[in-house]
Amino acid sequence: MFSSAILIFILTTATASPFPKVRSGLSGAKTKRSSDSIIKDCFHVASTEGHYYYRSTSNDPTVCGFYVVADPSQVVEIFFDYLDVPCNTGGLVAVVDGWELNGGYFPTVSEHPLPLEQRVSEFCGLTAPSKVFITSQNAALIQYRVPKQSKGFSFKVNFLKNPSPCNMLIDGLEDLYTVRQTGKASNCSLMALYPVHASILSLNVGETVPGFNKKETGTMRRCQESGLKDYVEISGGYDLVTPKQKQAETFCGVDTYPRPTEETVLCGISTIKLVSSGEYDNILVVKIRQAGEQDLLSPTIICD
Repeated sequence: MFSSAILIFILTTATASPFPKVRSGLSGAKTKRSSDSIIKDCFHVASTEGHYYYRSTSNDPTVCGFYVVADPSQVVEIFFDYLDVPCNTGGLVAVVDGWELNGGYFPTVSEHPLPLEQRVSEFCGLTAPSKVFITSQNAALIQYRVPKQSKGFSFKVNFLKNPSPCNMLIDGLEDLYTVRQTGKASNCSLMALYPVHASILSLNVGETVPGFNKKETGTMRRCQESGLKDYVEISGGYDLVTPKQKQAETFCGVDTYPRPTEETVLCGISTIKLVSSGEYDNILVVKIRQAGEQDLLSPTIICD
């Protein structure tokens, strides 16, 4: 299950803003079991499959958000089976491929495989969309404004296996994560919405050409600063708008069984990014956990 740190981050960073950005003002809740669930809170984080219902209890035009997060190795499938959101009263529902908060996105606009206009689908009326929405990563968002009492919608959430996860939203439990990129110029990110302690356990970045045997080089530092195009970047920031406020050293090389490289990021957003030029078979294995008191004395990055 995903930690409550994700919900706390959403509740403490959201600010009032026009649609399609979510707005604050109501309490939040988190679903921990798969079942038919009635959405009662303006902010809601669900980490399980299920059948969800929303019915407006007032004419309040507040924009709310239903955040979905699956395991890192999964994508999210959303299907609407009921819709009664009148357009003429200003009602609107939007499905976002990823998360949005205060104008910032996960994955970022530059790192998602689709342009932003293709990541957001908006609709209203009496006919539920026939499209089945499938995300590119383990995060999805339904934003909605239903300023008409007794109106609403329902939808089903399923989690599907992702054969090649790239961008991943991770939870507060300690776990191992593997990021791999072969023959494609793109960036893949592990993002946590809280401070983290990360240990690089295995590294093969910027050295092994597909089809050739790898040669151990050890963990090399300051790779980006040296002009190399493939590297691992660890950074921290305040929120989804400014996820990279400070950056640690970059890493690359081939180090199959290294002494763990320990990095502590004391920021609201923590990101471990694999930057790939497409010329190499890159793979990173990293252990990540939520930073604790024992990490406060030796941080790599501190956000002011």
